[in-house]
Amino acid sequence: MAEQKQTVSTDDGLILAPADEKQNAVASELEGSGISSPAEYEDLPDPDIGKTDAERAALDKALLWKIDLWLIPWLSLLYLLSFLDRTNIGNAKVANLEKSIGMVGRDYNNALTIFFISYAGAEPLTNILLKHWSPRYFFTGIIILWGIIMTLMGTIENQAGLLACRWFLGLAEAGLFPGVNYYLSCWYRRQELGFRAALFFSAAAMAGSFGGLLAAAISKMDGIGGYEGWRWIFILEGLATVFVGCFCYWMVFDFPDTARFLTADEKLRAMRRLRADNQTRATEEKISRRYVFQAVKDWKTWVYAVQYMGVLCPLYSFSLFLPTILVGMGYKGNRAQLMSVPPYAAAAAMTIFIGWFADRTKWRGYSNMAVSLMGCVGFAMLLGSSTPGVQYVGTFLGAMGIYPCVPNTLTWASNNVEGSLKRGVMVGIVVGWGNMNGVVSSNIYMPQDKPRYLTGHGIVFAYMFTCLFGGTMVMHFMLKRENRLRKSGQRDHWIEGKNEQEIRDLGDVRPDFIYTT
Repeated sequence: MAEQKQTVSTDDGLILAPADEKQNAVASELEGSGISSPAEYEDLPDPDIGKTDAERAALDKALLWKIDLWLIPWLSLLYLLSFLDRTNIGNAKVANLEKSIGMVGRDYNNALTIFFISYAGAEPLTNILLKHWSPRYFFTGIIILWGIIMTLMGTIENQAGLLACRWFLGLAEAGLFPGVNYYLSCWYRRQELGFRAALFFSAAAMAGSFGGLLAAAISKMDGIGGYEGWRWIFILEGLATVFVGCFCYWMVFDFPDTARFLTADEKLRAMRRLRADNQTRATEEKISRRYVFQAVKDWKTWVYAVQYMGVLCPLYSFSLFLPTILVGMGYKGNRAQLMSVPPYAAAAAMTIFIGWFADRTKWRGYSNMAVSLMGCVGFAMLLGSSTPGVQYVGTFLGAMGIYPCVPNTLTWASNNVEGSLKRGVMVGIVVGWGNMNGVVSSNIYMPQDKPRYLTGHGIVFAYMFTCLFGGTMVMHFMLKRENRLRKSGQRDHWIEGKNEQEIRDLGDVRPDFIYTT
């Protein structure tokens, strides 16, 4: 007969504990450590022995604030530059890129497509490289590299040069987004990750907003040094990336147990709080094919991949073609650039709010459902109305329905995987599969469809409703069902006959691992 279990509620989730251990688990939580199995932490001494609950809580809050200040602003800046550099081609198009280098027909769409082929193809392996080289070396290297490529893009003379630059830009940028999501999951507990990921990803929306303003200003440099305005967009934004990349080595730190900005006691606190959240230390797992196989065979990987393709196709369609869509509404030149700013600003605010809300409520599935439906309404307005005012409101709802789902979906996936390497591989697969749909995004807004672009809007609507909303519902209810089975003891037979290490190696398959829904 399966051992009877009771559920212990904590601020970070649910822990299943045998009934006769319930009081010990609760007592441990009240002590501020969150540890329900002290034996698992014998190699991590408690630096706060003898301190009161209030003192422990204050130290934990101070530690979290210190980590936030060191990590989030800098990583957000890196992603702002990344998203700016991959999407500024849309601003360059409005500034006469096509006419200048003789682009015709599908040439612009091909330049968008080739980026996503190299970008998505490289992503599943990037987290393994990050683990091998360490975050400091990895992030510094790729940022300087893509900054140089972006700068050189301002000197191209033909379509072949543009295609080559976009291909190598995709390879260089591939490691940042999955790398940072994996990296953050090695620093924060599961119910702290969503808000930080949202702050980080809000930089993408701010990049769209900032990019419109910046492009409008830079394009006025037309003729300076004998260069057209669109060339200066690439050159100046590329040089800014190289400049920031030169400081990256000193600003990016490795994992909590090797971070130079933490004291010895703070490192112990950081590691203990992660281990209490069923997370393995990032430096204690050795690279192995086993984690690749675990991630590939996990059904959650592929349902999250479906969800993520449902958000990435709309994301890139929106960010690459918003200036073009606005031109179709009747806005021209710099006015079209400036009109792209408010929807992105609204998206950034909504992204941060959903990150905070989902962390507080743990309703990641419900949040995705509500927000994705908002986005569907926005694209339905773009499909159903020819009135510029209605269409412009639709761009607000579309942006607010797309951007929050990116960090929320990836945080949800990270929440439900134990083991830093399996989590890294899973995030790489999910992000890589999602970004393959950038190829679709690049080819659904065609010149012959202007000014309404009904084909593009219709495909984006289908992706959001079927893959994002539908995939979220499937994942939500499957995880709720699995949690019910685990809490009732119907999965306890999975650990029968196994020793302690074998049980620990099961990771999130362990019956006491409760999923975030």
